[in-house]
Amino acid sequence: MTKSPIILGAVFCLSTSLFIAANSLASDEYDEDTYGPENPIVWNSPVKAAFSHKFHTMEVELECSSCHDELFEMEEGAATANEDFTMAAFKEGKYCGSCHNGDDAFDSSTQCESCHFPPTEKIVFNEPVKTVVFSHDIHVGREELSCESCHKDVFVMEQGHVADSELASSDDPAVKREYLEALHTKFCGTCHDSSQAFGYLTRCTVCHIGVKGYSEMQGGDAKQDAHGKSGH
Repeated sequence: MTKSPIILGAVFCLSTSLFIAANSLASDEYDEDTYGPENPIVWNSPVKAAFSHKFHTMEVELECSSCHDELFEMEEGAATANEDFTMAAFKEGKYCGSCHNGDDAFDSSTQCESCHFPPTEKIVFNEPVKTVVFSHDIHVGREELSCESCHKDVFVMEQGHVADSELASSDDPAVKREYLEALHTKFCGTCHDSSQAFGYLTRCTVCHIGVKGYSEMQGGDAKQDAHGKSGH
């Protein structure tokens, strides 16, 4: 069976195009000696964060000497070993803050999700009130809030900050109510005011899950009677 010259020509052109494309890809192979590690660097201390050499060198066209060795020692773990490798230090112009100052690049206190990962597991507070649950996934994922919507003005990004809030010491119901209203207004009530989100005086069990709710969240299957005693 004789193949049409048109078909043969098309096959030849396609083969040539694929050959040129393959050579082009081969010539554009990522050069780690020039651009630094191709895979992002992930820090787990003091908090989880990622950094991309590829973005900064290939896309922003920075030289290695822009950061090394004046800002960052070219040694694995050198930055995280320093006690001043913190967001506060960035604000003072150290490390990433040398460029991420709001002028040369976005300010280090904004666009948090560019480098950081919101927690995927629910957070359970036991102070100042027990078994109060919070989900980053609902707020950041579903509602598409930015990290800075709550951090740093409402919640300081520091573990235990809410738990350190002053506790009410009075048995007077009026005083307790005033305390709880002030506590909610200071934190979650900033948005949960019945206008931006459901009010903190309504739908309490969405967040206040109690001992039974906490047990279920942890996968516990023990049932309790009306008096809170475990049953089998």
